[in-house]
Amino acid sequence: MSAQDLVVLPRLGAPAASNDGSLAIYPVTTTDPATYVRSTALHLRSLTDGDAAPIKLDFGGSASSPAFADDGWVYFLSDRGEGKTDQVWRARVSPAGVVSEISQVTAFRAPVAGFAVAPGATRIAAWGDFARTCTTFGCDDKASHLPGPGTGRLYDSEAGFVRHWDQWETPGEYSRVFAFPLTAGKAIGDGIPLDGKAGANALVGDTPTKPFGGGEDLAWAADGRGVFFAARKADADEPGSTNIDLWFNDLSGRAPTNLTRANSATDTLPAPSPDGKWLAYAAMARPGYEADKLTVMLRDLKSGRVRALTTDWDRSVGSLAWTPDSRWIVATAQDVLDTPAFRIDPATGRVEKLDLMAGTEAHIGNVVPLARGDLLFTRDSIGNPSELYLSRGWAQAAPLTDVATTLLGRRAPIVTRRFSFAGADGATVWGQITKLDGQRGKMPAILYVHGGPQGSFNDAWSTRWNPRVVASQGYAVVSIDFHGSTGYGQAFTDSITNDWGGKPLEDLRKGFAAAGALDTQVDTGNACAMGASYGGYMMNWIAGQWPDGFKCLVNHNGVFDQRMMSFATEEKWFIDWEHGGRTYSEAPEIYERWNPINHVAKWKTPMLIVLGERDYRIPYSQGLGAFSALQRNDVPAQLLVFPDENHWVLKPKNSLQWHNTVFDWLGRWLKPRAK
Repeated sequence: MSAQDLVVLPRLGAPAASNDGSLAIYPVTTTDPATYVRSTALHLRSLTDGDAAPIKLDFGGSASSPAFADDGWVYFLSDRGEGKTDQVWRARVSPAGVVSEISQVTAFRAPVAGFAVAPGATRIAAWGDFARTCTTFGCDDKASHLPGPGTGRLYDSEAGFVRHWDQWETPGEYSRVFAFPLTAGKAIGDGIPLDGKAGANALVGDTPTKPFGGGEDLAWAADGRGVFFAARKADADEPGSTNIDLWFNDLSGRAPTNLTRANSATDTLPAPSPDGKWLAYAAMARPGYEADKLTVMLRDLKSGRVRALTTDWDRSVGSLAWTPDSRWIVATAQDVLDTPAFRIDPATGRVEKLDLMAGTEAHIGNVVPLARGDLLFTRDSIGNPSELYLSRGWAQAAPLTDVATTLLGRRAPIVTRRFSFAGADGATVWGQITKLDGQRGKMPAILYVHGGPQGSFNDAWSTRWNPRVVASQGYAVVSIDFHGSTGYGQAFTDSITNDWGGKPLEDLRKGFAAAGALDTQVDTGNACAMGASYGGYMMNWIAGQWPDGFKCLVNHNGVFDQRMMSFATEEKWFIDWEHGGRTYSEAPEIYERWNPINHVAKWKTPMLIVLGERDYRIPYSQGLGAFSALQRNDVPAQLLVFPDENHWVLKPKNSLQWHNTVFDWLGRWLKPRAK
């Protein structure tokens, strides 16, 4: 399997199911192998006929974000029409895949980023980016940070974020949601802003939340007469705050109500029950911590009483959905190296892991509960990209799609082996070895180090750091879920705080040695290590603390200087929490203890550094500093800079260049040519 294969492999998106559970529509994105231009098409699949073939739908133009509504129409986004911007459209879609009666639902002055149709299809909520002062969906209000006459942007310290993730902020502009009546398939009037009227003490913030929020951040009430939504107040405190609250707007024109004011940490994933009695959501307990446990909460919508459902379950939920009869909540959560689905009893809080797949669950997502205990979901693994599955009556599921499985089956197979070992403090630590199936002899080893640092290289497909495509080059890929990883309980996740270079490095050393002892094909004496974000930090740390461990390193957007990182990163709560909730000025000794820049005199391992100029989480100057240190030490090094990428490499041609450069670097040190 080549980098080209990975880049052009078709990609399945999230499915939408009809209300009666008979049909599903799902997007498939394809990439032209010559131009690398990507396009998305919608497909229809019967959920009642297991042998039915998918039908590619023809909407007569672009179509994305499909949603079935109670009025029998399929709503979607399209940039066709007079304004050539994304607006909401709708169409009839027959079980035979015939698309008809296409009509435009919205014609706003601003593009629509997303939408949600209310139960009963009497209203629609739509969101997009525009000024907080706009009383309609988009207006001509000018940004105050462009005073002219030059090109300079002027920011005030009270404005909060100056830049976030990969964008410079436009003060006064936010992601905002408006709710509109639907009449004869048209959004009528100026709409009601969910954040309320502008003015003193008004809610000012992004819904969906930035930078990664989407439709999961809002939900219509069961009767369609109000909307629950998540928002974090945008002010001078926002860059240091994780206080996302859940709000409710009853569409009366009054200001929205803050339902979670008492909690100063994150509240998210609003999920009202179909019977209108309950609001389930996920909540963290500790302010300032983005990786705290997400506990399922249940609010009685009549009395307002709230109780925690999953206090005793030491897992952090990633998604929530009710069954149509309001009997169960279905959640997903990382669990060791898998991400299974779980069934939660809202009456007792009892959690039951669902056995939906033969073998390992791997990574389950996009769960849509249907009637009678049926579940529609996607599943992917290290070996296979995402496909659509259907479970009948909570039983093991059958595949519905073959978007990429057969194509991938034409490539050399890989095998992944899970293993555990005694890591730092004697704790059980898990890892995985991925290699070509059937290859003989020793294989050069690659130590994969994940980012986060609260994350995991679990059993899941990736379009960026893909163990299968690296193993296909003849390497044995070893990944270790070191202290700080997710899916092993909150105490294990918390253990990396104030200890970035301690227990994690010990786990990596012991885990890499354990992999070599367990599988003699893993040649730990002929190895390179690579990682991004915190994984990139670890490359800088390894360079000073384990200088004889590897023949080369690959550092993608890694932290080099903890001192400068504390002042330059945009979400300040992150770096503060990782150092005990204190700033560099308050506790410089904590930052300096695990600071790679203090050990550059010992650097001697060749390193490839990859940077994105639009990375504002770990600004690219961190990588430039590391590259300069390598130059000053006369250590062989390369620097790959993407001017149009952020913390990740997302564009097809850039992805191909990233892989080719990395593979050339690994081959240079691990597969030297004969003289």
